[in-house]
Amino acid sequence: MTAVKMVAVDMDGTFLNDQKQYDRQRFMRCYEEMKARGIRFVVASGNQYYQLKSFFPDIASEIAFVAENGAWVLDGDEELFCGAFSREDIQSVLDTLENGTYPGLRYILCGRESAYYFDGVEEQWLTKMRHYCHRLKAITSLDETNNDRLFKFALNLSDDYVAPLMADIQRLHAGAADATSSGHGSVDLIVPGHHKANGLAILAQRWGIEHPQVLAFGDGGNDLEMLKQSGFSFAMANAPQRVKEAARFAAPANNDAGVLQIIEKMLAGEPPFA
Repeated sequence: MTAVKMVAVDMDGTFLNDQKQYDRQRFMRCYEEMKARGIRFVVASGNQYYQLKSFFPDIASEIAFVAENGAWVLDGDEELFCGAFSREDIQSVLDTLENGTYPGLRYILCGRESAYYFDGVEEQWLTKMRHYCHRLKAITSLDETNNDRLFKFALNLSDDYVAPLMADIQRLHAGAADATSSGHGSVDLIVPGHHKANGLAILAQRWGIEHPQVLAFGDGGNDLEMLKQSGFSFAMANAPQRVKEAARFAAPANNDAGVLQIIEKMLAGEPPFA
């Protein structure tokens, strides 16, 4: 049986419970055992690197991060990959977002140094976004981002308009931006190919690991490529059907510490890891 050499976890709805917490003592027992066996631990999330790092203050410099849905990949403190849209493509996408077709649309633009919002975004939503983006700045024009590498739009809108918006991005910006949805009216626009699976592939190549040796967990549309690529892919019980169909196995729900339950089974050599 193939041995697991890498464990990759999505965060919201997967590793974290609905209170955005996890059992730190239980995880550290698993982590120390994985470390002793040379199994790499990777945080693979759509969230900002600075936010992800805050969940693992004691080990952030020794684990890896596939942040911003794969746009930014770090092994410990070392950057391995950082994607970016061209400024022309950013302006083109902004023109689409601002054309008034999507009522209630709110968005931020994410970069390596910070995330940014244009003046006029409602404060209630920004308060929520500050949980996900520990660096978030107001700007009045794109020029104020200076030379930051901008690699993701994080959008929020009514579920009724998610499918039309994603279709419009595909039609108007094919080859420049891909739309991926994580549910609850959230849509990310990413550089094509700069998804979580690509980030894991970069790390796997660095560490000499094959995709069948990867144990991955996810619950959203932005996990599909990663789940399809990984040999031991688990969809959470709380995931939608299309995510469950992309994964090879099922994990208990995020509120039941499903990720930790499966990691413990892997460490104990139980099926499907036997």
